[in-house]
Amino acid sequence: MISYNPKHWFLFIFKIHKAETFRQLFPLMFLLGVYSFIVYLVFVNFFHVSPKGRMANLSVMYSVLGFVISLLLVFRTNTAYERWWEGRKLWGSLINTSRNLAIKLQTFLPVQNHSFFKQSIPDYSVSLMVHLQNLTSHEHPNKQAGLILAEVNKLYKEGKISESQLIIINADWQQLTEICGACERIKNTPIPFSYSAFIKKFLFFYTMFMPFAYVSNLGYFVIPLVIFIFYVLASIEIIAEEIENPFGDDENDLPLENLCGVIKKSVDDIFS
Repeated sequence: MISYNPKHWFLFIFKIHKAETFRQLFPLMFLLGVYSFIVYLVFVNFFHVSPKGRMANLSVMYSVLGFVISLLLVFRTNTAYERWWEGRKLWGSLINTSRNLAIKLQTFLPVQNHSFFKQSIPDYSVSLMVHLQNLTSHEHPNKQAGLILAEVNKLYKEGKISESQLIIINADWQQLTEICGACERIKNTPIPFSYSAFIKKFLFFYTMFMPFAYVSNLGYFVIPLVIFIFYVLASIEIIAEEIENPFGDDENDLPLENLCGVIKKSVDDIFS
């Protein structure tokens, strides 16, 4: 995840970061500019269209279509951001749950039984991160949760944890699996394909026919206009695609490794 100062306006304006959509869209923007230039040459120099011609009425229709596509993209972006923010809240809940579980175990148990939980609680967050990123170099989070519960049950049978303490600990342990399930729901339930495909098709045809709508009124100025509008609209769609899965490794995804480090440090401090 990119760390930045939101007050640095000029830095945002004049610096192009590698995560920005401009780099991804530049080839398409160049081709669209060439396409718009060809449309301008054909319709102005060969067909001699004028601002008073019938084609000038297309600009009115495009104003309405622009409003419609703006509403669709706003809904698309808001939906994607809600998924990103929900993922961040879930990992914030994981941090708090890990701390609460560590505090209770550190209080209930003698020192000689601390080492297992000092290691296993941070391991759960790491296994969840690996699971969400489709990596296979770590144990599944459900297995880690099972190991924690098995150790707690063992200590209960040995009389080191009372029944009331077991109930208290179980509430935090259960929260771990609920967080895992909620994260899986976000990861495994993308935006419906038909909705995403419709926006892309709508955006494609909207920009491809835009030179025809404005060439009679703007002349060769239609070329930068089409490029700019395509850049804005396509960037919104690309940003939504990137943040709708907050557990990936894109520049704007959640910093899961840092959050796992926070859990590790917090648990180490509690048991130290």
